[in-house]
Amino acid sequence: MSGEARTELRWALTGKVPVVAITWVARLAGLAAVVSVLVPIGRRNLRGHIAEWLELPQDATTAAAAVVLVTGVLLVLLAAGLRRRKRRAWQLAVATCVLLSVSHIGLKHAAGAGIVSAALLVALLLTRRHFVALPDPVTGRWRAVRVFVQLLLAGLVINFVLLSASSHSVVEPMSFRDKLVHSALALAGVSGPAVFHQDWLDTLTAAVGLLFGLGAVLVAAYFLLRSAEPAPNLPDSDVERLRELIDAHGERDSLGYFALRPDKFAVFSRSGKAALTYRPIAGVAVCSADPLGDSEAWPGAIEEYLEVCRRHGWVPAVLGCSELGATVWARFGLDVLEIGDEAIVDTETFTLDGRIMRGVRQAVSRTKRAGYKVLVRKAEELTHEEMSELAALAANWRGTDTERGFAMALGRIGDAGSVLVTAEQGGRVRGLLQFVPWGEHGLSLDVMRRDRAADNGVNELMISELLTAAKDHGIRHVSLNFAAFRAVLEQGRRIGAGPVARLTANVIGFFSKWIQIETLYRFNAKFQPRWLPRYLVYPGVRELPRVGLAVFEAEGLGGRSPRLLKVLHR
Repeated sequence: MSGEARTELRWALTGKVPVVAITWVARLAGLAAVVSVLVPIGRRNLRGHIAEWLELPQDATTAAAAVVLVTGVLLVLLAAGLRRRKRRAWQLAVATCVLLSVSHIGLKHAAGAGIVSAALLVALLLTRRHFVALPDPVTGRWRAVRVFVQLLLAGLVINFVLLSASSHSVVEPMSFRDKLVHSALALAGVSGPAVFHQDWLDTLTAAVGLLFGLGAVLVAAYFLLRSAEPAPNLPDSDVERLRELIDAHGERDSLGYFALRPDKFAVFSRSGKAALTYRPIAGVAVCSADPLGDSEAWPGAIEEYLEVCRRHGWVPAVLGCSELGATVWARFGLDVLEIGDEAIVDTETFTLDGRIMRGVRQAVSRTKRAGYKVLVRKAEELTHEEMSELAALAANWRGTDTERGFAMALGRIGDAGSVLVTAEQGGRVRGLLQFVPWGEHGLSLDVMRRDRAADNGVNELMISELLTAAKDHGIRHVSLNFAAFRAVLEQGRRIGAGPVARLTANVIGFFSKWIQIETLYRFNAKFQPRWLPRYLVYPGVRELPRVGLAVFEAEGLGGRSPRLLKVLHR
């Protein structure tokens, strides 16, 4: 990549002026619009407003206020898309600015916010060439329309029922058409033909109308504008090419096989000698581990990937790359942060003997006395029925609605070449491990599940049996779990550690109650592994919060609140 091209790419990905300026002006314009409706302090001193000159009715002013309120919020939401140079966000922002400017005609004493929106409209038109990013891949393309129609219909029906069920002492009798017209106008904050004898019903129908009208627009806008989940798009042809690269160079990276997750996209170097896989989420194209293939060809694959990010306005990020991978990524102007270590056990030196292995040895002995037996089998040795049973048990033992893991998780059970370890007690499976291939002489831990009623020490038993059996089958090294912030935890727990190190370790320990950071580190350390540092690659500090959000969501640890998304879907 030439220096000029790299500079242009860096500019596009980090959002230099004028994109950043337009983004902030859009946020301020949207906020000013909302304030002009909700905080009327100081507006009454303005005179000569065009709404007074045109003698607009009160209903027009109320409707305009509702429109300004909704479009102001929409403009704030659109700012995120403008920051990513999205073409669709630019188009919607232009339409929103036009609507805002016109709507302020119907508002008394709100000319200031209208001028701001008009100025933003001019700025958007002048900077059109900068907003060229393509839309994100999306599933559920018509969800926004469906939600919009459903909420509008709900508000319409509720108000129609209220008008129909009320007695004549509360509201004047009306025809079916008048009830329908009044219910529809209430959605925009406009009075209809109904004549009320009691104010409470008038207020209630107006509140219901505005609530469902504004809600329909805002919730639909959320689904329309939020960073879309990618539709799985790893065709069989790409899978075959990825497998060829893994077969040829899979020994180098223990996480290479996880590139075959079905929820990823693949991009190849022009030579076809290297590739990487990524998942677009929350506006970030998250890669995992190192690129596949010949390390000499990695820059070609990275260039293709960064070009994809530029076209779509995505933030590039890499989760869990090795030191070599981080070094190559850094050549493209990206920042690198060490985020933890991968635990790797060398089977030739592994033993349960010695004082240092006393804890694991006791756990193994205790579970064996409790009647647990371990089977180590390749996936090809299991029948279809046995594999289906293990998959069902793994899903039942998972404990969460979504599968956790991204950089070190495959998302399925039973690939050819994988090794499954089961712990049985009394003929019942009580624990399950799955290891995926790491070249010809290694395995990487993918799934570790156990029955919640199983005895403590079952996982230690299964791992120990696997490590012992691996020696006789040509397996030299086994990758266990990833230990996030291991170095920080280790330093903070040492005698004589400074206050900053201790505080950081305590904070990590506090969050370990939910995401098992320190627990996994302590568990991995039992097997006396060697630690391989893993890194996070990102464009800069400015993008780090967005990258962190995307990584957490990709790993199934939170992100954009899956529970909230389910509520909004309903």
